[in-house]
Amino acid sequence: MIEARNLTKVFRDKKRGEIRAVDDVSFTCRPGRIYGLLGANGAGKTTTLRLLATLLRPTAGGATVAGFDIVAEPERVRASVGFLATSTALYGRLTARETIAYFGRLNGLSDAAVAARVARLADELDLHEFLDRRVEKFSTGMKQKTSIARTLVHDPAVLIFDEPTIGLDVMTARNIVRFVRDCRTRGKTVIYSTHVMSEVEKLCDLVGIIHHGRLVAEGSLAELGERYGVQDMEEIFIRAVGADGEEAA
Repeated sequence: MIEARNLTKVFRDKKRGEIRAVDDVSFTCRPGRIYGLLGANGAGKTTTLRLLATLLRPTAGGATVAGFDIVAEPERVRASVGFLATSTALYGRLTARETIAYFGRLNGLSDAAVAARVARLADELDLHEFLDRRVEKFSTGMKQKTSIARTLVHDPAVLIFDEPTIGLDVMTARNIVRFVRDCRTRGKTVIYSTHVMSEVEKLCDLVGIIHHGRLVAEGSLAELGERYGVQDMEEIFIRAVGADGEEAA
């Protein structure tokens, strides 16, 4: 389970002064559920995800991930989390198999366990066609599938996906959405950040909308639809963030 409690991250900029990238955010995501975190660019969603993955240290508040405190027990949090970030690159001279295996060994898996996990992920993500090709020759979709596989090689209990289908063709995006749905079926705790409203409607059990660092709305799709008087997720988002968020969204 993920439980964020008044999570806050403040950056200080010489020109702009204090920037509250995440401002008093609280929410809970339970096993076997997908929590959708929505926000325009710069709203604070990626900073929130990085705090939960212990890549950043909170200014105030805190969170537990899989029962471990993100400040007091960061190494145990990392061992329990698979974090797919939009900014993480792949090393071009490795094959997909070598990339996945490398991250498996970093997470303490034995050679036998690595081989078993590579085989299973290759089946689940349809990697066999390019598993032994160098990453430098990959399409965007191939790279994203490889990134997802290396994120999940240690079979973590908690999965954090930051815009996993960005820039992908329709078929690859559909396959990744299906895979994320399967992760929920297997009892994983999933946070899913995206700009694609149809993915939210297909996947998410709960949705949190973040704007200017604050969680401005939260609930199931049915609850949000009742609150804002519309059923379309895009329209719900616009009404939740107000007119100033319309262009950015």
